[in-house]
Parts: sequence; C-alpha cells; structure tokens
Amino acid sequence: MPIPVSAFIITKNEEARLPRTLVALRSWVDEIIVVDSGSTDRTVEIARSMGATVLHRDWTGYGPQKRYAEQCCRNEWVLNVDADEVVTPDLAREIQSLFRDGLPPEPDAYKAKILTIYPGDEKPRPFATDYNVVRFYHRAVGSYRDHSVYDRVALKHIAPKQLRAPILHYPYLSLEHVIEKNNRFSTFRANSSKTYGPATLRVRLIFEFPISFVKYYICRLHCTGGWKGFYFSLSHAFMRTSRIAKILEREPLPSGAQHRDAFESKIRRPRTSTP
Repeated sequence: MPIPVSAFIITKNEEARLPRTLVALRSWVDEIIVVDSGSTDRTVEIARSMGATVLHRDWTGYGPQKRYAEQCCRNEWVLNVDADEVVTPDLAREIQSLFRDGLPPEPDAYKAKILTIYPGDEKPRPFATDYNVVRFYHRAVGSYRDHSVYDRVALKHIAPKQLRAPILHYPYLSLEHVIEKNNRFSTFRANSSKTYGPATLRVRLIFEFPISFVKYYICRLHCTGGWKGFYFSLSHAFMRTSRIAKILEREPLPSGAQHRDAFESKIRRPRTSTP
C-alpha cells in the first residue's frame, strides 16, 4: 500500500532511463510529479502512461526546477529522484518502515547515498563513495535552494539523519554519451559561473585537470573501478578544465589586447588592387 510520500523528478529527453526510475517508485509512493522542460522524445508520454502527473516548466536551472516540483507535491513528505537514478528495493523498504501503520513520522530530513553505475555495469564499483545528500525530507524543515547549478536542500536548523540503503545513479548511456553530456554540462557551468579575473582563470586552467583527476580517481575511489574508473576520472577532469577554458573564451580582452588584435587583423588583411 502506498505511503503518503510524493516523489518528484525533473526531466528533458529521458525516454531511455525514465521507465526504470518510475518502476522503482510507483508501487509504494502516493504520488509521482514529473516536471518536464520541453522534451522532444517520448518522455512525457512515458511518464503519463506510468501514472505520473506531468507538468511543464521552461528550464531555469536545477535548483529552480526542483523547487517548483516540490511545491507542486500534495504530500508534505517528499522524495527527490533524478531521471537517471533508481531507488533500490532496500531503500524503498527503509523509507516505508518510517511510516508506522501508515502514519507519517515527525518532520525531519534524511540523506541518501548516490552511487554511480558505469555504462554497461549492473552494480557500483567496490567501496563507491560518490554523493551523500538530502533527498527525503518534510517540506516544513527544508526546501531546494534557488540556485541554477548546485541543487541542494537547504534545511532549517536541523541536522539530517542518514538512510542506509543507496540510490543507484546511471548518468551515462555509453562512453560516447560521457563526452557528449560532459561537453554540454561544461558549457552550462561556464555560462552559469561568476566572473573571474583573467589571471586567475589562466592559473586554474593549468592546475584544474590534475587536481580534478586526483579528486575523482583517488578521493572518490574511482581507482577501484578498473579502466572505466580511470576513463570516468579523465573525462570529468577534462570537463572541469573545459569549463575554465570556456569562461576564458567569453571574457573580454584587456583594452591593450583589443587594440593589438585589431592592428594585427588589419595588417593581415589582403590588399585589393586599385583599378
């Protein structure tokens, strides 16, 4: 029997992964809200056919989309799941156990571990430690903050509790999709970033790749994922470096450099013959 929990998901062109996400939810949550930002594939059709309430909202960033979705939920207890994530049966049972005799617990918030699954794999790498963030909470104690990139729940003076079972994250359909998605995301991050000084950006461009690679490969233990873990770390380090390069690309040149470029362009311009 469903418990009084609303699950909410933001989507755009997720027909390949959304069905698995919905199957893991629809038997035990009271409501599923899908907020779509303009899918051109079968995402909306699939969501509706599987019992979800589908709403449209133009894309304004991760935080605003999720905040809108949580506000559309009819239950006070809400669970956020991304369209490329799957709630494990153990986690579903763990959340259900909090509702004794179907009655909701006192307002609170819970963190859930988000574990990455590489393309073609069925389970996380050994000792996976990816993210541990608030995903299940009562709306009286927190809400998604209105930030376009960092979609995190801001809590009202309480410390979240911990759920033991994880959510499985399938971020990529293939190794080719890793490159495609990371390229789009680096552009989005560059366009959403604050302005840095050119000197700072140039220094960061040099060090961003090695620091990011160590962060993913060693600190987040992708080193236990074999060659896929190595490739995953490389691609993410390159994505973060690309973000810095794209910010540099959009930065205006110093006035002296503008005059120099204009002069060099002028002397390189081919001369036309005089009639």
